[in-house]
Amino acid sequence: MTSSYSVFSQFPFYKSLSMKKLLFFISFIFISIALFPQQEPANSSRAKEKHYTVAGQRHGISYFPRKEFSTVQYKAGDSLLFDSYHSPEVIIFWLKKWAEQYPEITDLYEIGKSYEGRPIYQMTITNRKKGRETEKPAAFFEGNRHSGEITSAESVMWLIKYLLENYGRDSLITHIIDSKTIYVKPLNNPDGESMYLNTAQTNRSTVRPVDNDNDGLLDEDSPEDLDSNGVILNMRWRDAEKGNWIPDSLDPTGRIMKRVPAGKGIYRVASEGYDNDGDGRINEDGIGGLDLHRNYPENWRPDKEVTGRGWVQGGSGEYPLSEPETRAVVLFLLSHPNIYVVNSMDTSVPMHLRPPSTSASDERMYPEDLKWYKIFDEIGKKLTGYAKAGDVYKDYSEGAGNPLFGHGPDFGYWYYGAIWYGDELWNNGKNKDYNKDGDVDQYEVLRWDDEENDSLGFYKWKAVKHPYLGDVELGGYDPKFFMQNPPAKHLESWVKNEALFNMELIKHLPELTWEGTEVKKMKAYKADSIDYQVKVSYKNTGKLPTALSQAQLVKIVREDRVVLDFDTAGTGNVRFVKIIEDVKQAKPATRRNQFSDEEQSSRITTTSKNMPFTQGGAVSTAVFNIRLYGKTELSVKASVISTRGGILKDKEFFIR
Repeated sequence: MTSSYSVFSQFPFYKSLSMKKLLFFISFIFISIALFPQQEPANSSRAKEKHYTVAGQRHGISYFPRKEFSTVQYKAGDSLLFDSYHSPEVIIFWLKKWAEQYPEITDLYEIGKSYEGRPIYQMTITNRKKGRETEKPAAFFEGNRHSGEITSAESVMWLIKYLLENYGRDSLITHIIDSKTIYVKPLNNPDGESMYLNTAQTNRSTVRPVDNDNDGLLDEDSPEDLDSNGVILNMRWRDAEKGNWIPDSLDPTGRIMKRVPAGKGIYRVASEGYDNDGDGRINEDGIGGLDLHRNYPENWRPDKEVTGRGWVQGGSGEYPLSEPETRAVVLFLLSHPNIYVVNSMDTSVPMHLRPPSTSASDERMYPEDLKWYKIFDEIGKKLTGYAKAGDVYKDYSEGAGNPLFGHGPDFGYWYYGAIWYGDELWNNGKNKDYNKDGDVDQYEVLRWDDEENDSLGFYKWKAVKHPYLGDVELGGYDPKFFMQNPPAKHLESWVKNEALFNMELIKHLPELTWEGTEVKKMKAYKADSIDYQVKVSYKNTGKLPTALSQAQLVKIVREDRVVLDFDTAGTGNVRFVKIIEDVKQAKPATRRNQFSDEEQSSRITTTSKNMPFTQGGAVSTAVFNIRLYGKTELSVKASVISTRGGILKDKEFFIR
């Protein structure tokens, strides 16, 4: 995260310029930009080896020195290991390789395109021989909505690898892939991750140009890598008048600092770079700035409103789903209402994070739905060791009640009626409370880095010349591979534990199995007809109910149904069937079967009954009262149809 500081008055460069010279200098810059446009396609052949280009029309530069990090794998190897991070190209390589290696249980496809036109790949994992993907309860997991939160993509990749390599070897995994559908998307935002892993730059989400500082200019003040080491560090300089930082006495090496009141310190601190737009702030308007996690339609707010009395949400986009990355998620989910559990992951709190985002959990959620969220909160904490789990509004803000609008988890529950988490992985290096005071301070972070991470997380301060500030020092924690994401040597435990929590979400999905059928003769009539009572029973052997109450409220799911298909020609000489209850009368079926289309309407009759949602472990029974005319033998096939519980097909029995 970059910070803004009022340092314009400190720049001798600007002080020394007359107004005429300053205007000439500014004109020269804009003429240069016009003559040498930088809005060419991202990563074109122009200086591809030396520079990385970001697409879009902006007032600042769009190309940056290309950087490769030692902890990132840029070319796929023979195996996928999680002792390093993986570039988008390597991730896509493995998705394609797995699709070729496991063709019967995977399907890889392009779900959309990013702002820069990159394909957004998604994979479906299920055994198609055991039923269509949409006929099974489903889960959806995605990573890398935020550009630099790359740990989340690695967790999705770990989960995919775990599922595929254990299919046919582990009975539980085999059963899951046979009976469930898992949709996985490691890279929600390939543009952002690509820039993050190929330059020193960082940003929130999409690289679409945005005016972050409301000065009418787009992306005009990105950080500069002053020492060309590929990392944007903290920058400190001495200022006796306004200094508000001093070395922390806890650290005898003088590496870490603490804030004090302005004028009481030695240094001022900003992120590494210049004040490119002369507004007195450094790096306040870098590449992009929209937040894909504020662009969902549920409870969306604009970033400006005209009264000055309403709520706004920074980074929310021009309108709900304005961004192709978010739009691809929502349209896919709405067209796949069989998806019941979701985790769209970020970094770095850490926390199992869920709805609501604008109110306390108890105020608006159905108690029976909230119960399940609280169950998953506790399961998650036990698996991952995260200290926190709960809602965005209260628990995330330590009880302060800070709302977030257009937030994914709120869309997931209020709009989509699902279990939806937006989990935060990693902990900014706060791994050990050495003095047991309940808080991990910066010295304890530094100590852990020294003892457990070979001191790789902190860059020692070094002197450089700044063109405006003069003598400055650069140093501090590694912003990418220590603060925002775990060091590579500690990566796997974090991505594995989060993936195992996602496995628990999958294991809790509903699963329907047949319990049995019962046919009872109730009454015979002289006019060659007999009344029967038919009971069809099925069980939800999963743990979640076949739908949450919120899903029914917003009508994202239909009521569960039991359907009977009568073969009026296959057995005996039944002239016709009559349903003798206050439900839908028997009608010709529209579903295909083994007969030709010409024969179907006369030979098959169908009736159905709506059913309450079935709780986990419970048995539901549908009761039909049927009158047969003609010979008293009839072949029947029963099916159970549930939006999120899946489909049970063709339980055959006879009425005789």
